[in-house]
Amino acid sequence: MPSVTHDDAPPLADLMPWSVAPPRLGRGWPAGPDAATLKARWDAFVKAEGPDRETLLEPTRSRNLHSAAGQLPGQDTGTEKLLRATGPCPEPVRVLHAPFDEQWLIPDHRLIDAARPELWRVADEHQVFVLETAESGLLATSLLPLLRPGRVRPLYRRPGGTEPNLAPGLLEHLSDRLGGPVEPLDLLAWTLAAVRPDLTVPLTADPDLWAHGVESGHRALWLMRRNGDRPKLPGGRRPYVRAPLPSRPLTLEYDRDEEALLLDEGRISPVPPEAWHYEVAGVRVLEQWFTARVTEPEPGTLAAIRPATWPQTWTSELLELITVLALLAELQPLGDQLTSPITATDLRKAAVLPVPGPARRPASVLDGHEEGPEGQLTLV
Repeated sequence: MPSVTHDDAPPLADLMPWSVAPPRLGRGWPAGPDAATLKARWDAFVKAEGPDRETLLEPTRSRNLHSAAGQLPGQDTGTEKLLRATGPCPEPVRVLHAPFDEQWLIPDHRLIDAARPELWRVADEHQVFVLETAESGLLATSLLPLLRPGRVRPLYRRPGGTEPNLAPGLLEHLSDRLGGPVEPLDLLAWTLAAVRPDLTVPLTADPDLWAHGVESGHRALWLMRRNGDRPKLPGGRRPYVRAPLPSRPLTLEYDRDEEALLLDEGRISPVPPEAWHYEVAGVRVLEQWFTARVTEPEPGTLAAIRPATWPQTWTSELLELITVLALLAELQPLGDQLTSPITATDLRKAAVLPVPGPARRPASVLDGHEEGPEGQLTLV
């Protein structure tokens, strides 16, 4: 079997040609791990007047009290300038704030420096966003991703799971080579299982190897998206709260001998070492998740409005996160050997590559109307 370490594997950028930079908030307070807190922050913001409101906003060159911004696609928010904003908080939406860290966001275009409306237009229950991470392969999520700095590659170019964001002719070529149908989610599953640190994706015409990679990738996809049935470890390995968590834990430690996660005097076990050591881009996921919930914000800012005590929902989310990381760590990589490779040269000979220019741009015509600044109608 030939080595694929220095082969002609096609880049992900050619297989999924349309990509978008992740949204850039410009301020931290419109996002957080608790939806009720975001509503309290908004209420404090609209109650403030004059210079106080401007200070609380944390203005940037892109957004201030006088900035004009329309509604984000699919969101029902005000479009008057923030100087005159009143009323209740727009309903927060679930987002992926950091690797495996699902939080909430006020979906108001006026609060976000670079919201990437093209991502919001295609975000629905069918969509899967693929996220590039430095030296850590790929992540996948059904939620709008806020992770930076890597590119975001939606699986579909239009709402409703239509028009896959794949090189034109790629699915048909793979179907011919493999002797059976290849669906967009199957190719995504293979990509998650086979992608390399340089973001090239070796392909194969070996049906058995393909089936193995697709099966592994679908399990990773299910764990990352966390939709449908909730993941569970076998009975004796399921993490439980063994000692109650304090009202506001400040430290997180790991007892390897006892396989226990220690939140001050609180205790969760069993927590396998693989879950504790699980990293994305060189950062431990569990530590990053915990830090995002306990770091003291600057007094007087809207970020300083936060839960007075550790919510029970956070404990439930932590237990599920431990489970997800433990199960992901069990998945075996495909390795560095590949039978019957389909190379970038093969794809060029089949006229799948190079990718035509329009495939690298968002779909230009989508159904729907969007309200622009100050209530003006925007046609898309």
